Amino acid sequence: MAPRAYWKGYLKLSLVSCPIALYPATSEREKISFHQLHKQTGNRIKYRKVDAETGDEVESADIIKGYEVGKGQYLQLDPEELEAIAIESKRTIEIDEFVPKKEIDELYLNNPYYIVPDGEVGQQAFAVIREAIRQEGMVAIGKVVFTSREHIIALEARDKGLLGVTLRYPYEVRKESEYFDDIADEKIPKDMLDLASHIVESKAGHFEPERFEDQYEDALKELLKKKQSGQKIEAPREREPSKVINLMDALRRSVETERPGGERRKPAPRAGDHRAAKKAG
Repeated sequence: MAPRAYWKGYLKLSLVSCPIALYPATSEREKISFHQLHKQTGNRIKYRKVDAETGDEVESADIIKGYEVGKGQYLQLDPEELEAIAIESKRTIEIDEFVPKKEIDELYLNNPYYIVPDGEVGQQAFAVIREAIRQEGMVAIGKVVFTSREHIIALEARDKGLLGVTLRYPYEVRKESEYFDDIADEKIPKDMLDLASHIVESKAGHFEPERFEDQYEDALKELLKKKQSGQKIEAPREREPSKVINLMDALRRSVETERPGGERRKPAPRAGDHRAAKKAG
């Protein structure tokens, strides 16, 4: 069964427009999920909306939104008041500008969507916009409204369609200085850096997501299989914490560990590496 479109509307570049449909590019539906049960009866747990003071259950029609201005003090907002400031959904993603992809900080990337033509009408216009974006090697920036909120979206050509990624606003991104400024400026000895660099080189590869394994998900499946067949579930023995050794020894041992077959093979020498290579061997 084909997935249901998350959003339908129009893509517009100047006076050129076409109908499009957006589909979430990622999904967690395949992950194992659990329900909460009452331990004694095995029945499902249900949640009810109740008044925090009286404990009485409240109907959905009697629930409004409130903004806390002080402890226990709220500004009450009726649906009509929120609708008064709701952004008009024109169902259109209008491309405002084009920017180099490398200029978009990864911190701003949010949710990805596949964008396709919606029906046969407008397919040529869609192809024209897609190829214009591809040819320029740029990312198109536009705006889209999801559930009354406006989002910035970045569009780029991907195969026969487009990939749209919503972007976070600056106020949603925390300043790195709040976390990094207190990190001490360590002076790293060249010997240590050479050994660490060698470990990185020995682990160099290519990005192959098909090799990624969700070990926890696999363990959950195995657990459910054992539980269903009536097997006893035993907790694994905890590993003993590794003994603390000095950093230089840890680097040297790591170099040995990463060598195929445990061979004590020296890394290819580079200018100024003779001393480090000698110590590593």
